[in-house]
Amino acid sequence: STAAAPSSLSVVSQVRCCLLQLVMSVSQVSPGLYLSDLASALRPSVLTSRNITLIVNASGLEDMSYPQLDGLQVLHIPVQDQPHAPLRQYFDPVAERINQNQTGRTLVHCTAGRSRSPALIMAYLMRFEGLSLRQAHEQVLEQRPFIRPNAGFWRQLIDYERTLFSRNSVQMVRTSIYCDRRRRRAAQ
Repeated sequence: STAAAPSSLSVVSQVRCCLLQLVMSVSQVSPGLYLSDLASALRPSVLTSRNITLIVNASGLEDMSYPQLDGLQVLHIPVQDQPHAPLRQYFDPVAERINQNQTGRTLVHCTAGRSRSPALIMAYLMRFEGLSLRQAHEQVLEQRPFIRPNAGFWRQLIDYERTLFSRNSVQMVRTSIYCDRRRRRAAQ
């Protein structure tokens, strides 16, 4: 008997389903430190199965109904996912709060777990684990491959790294230059 080849529509549906599961997930960045989207952070099973004791809510939404769990604390970070938003002013307070929660486990989330929350975790990794920004980004990216802090947050992280270590491990590249180079290479 011969099996029918899957239709392209069913393959696309399967890929979409897998991507949705990945987005709607929790990523362990380091022991005791997790990164997720908003929907995952609201699920009691996510919090209890990982013994989360501190939630850092970087979604910009303060009126969230988190599960009522004993000992669960929530820190609200009122920042929108906009390049001009002042996320840097929260790097030290959030990093210090995560560091104070060493006996517990911390979940940092924003809306999708792609921009604000990864940026805050990278700041923590630089400040308390001594990683360069490049190393911090690689560590978070390895656990959550679709992170993409906006350009403004990258600038703030670069500035923070320079403040911490008096040097930078990454630099901003203008997108138009990058695109022009890619076009030239493709034409060759």
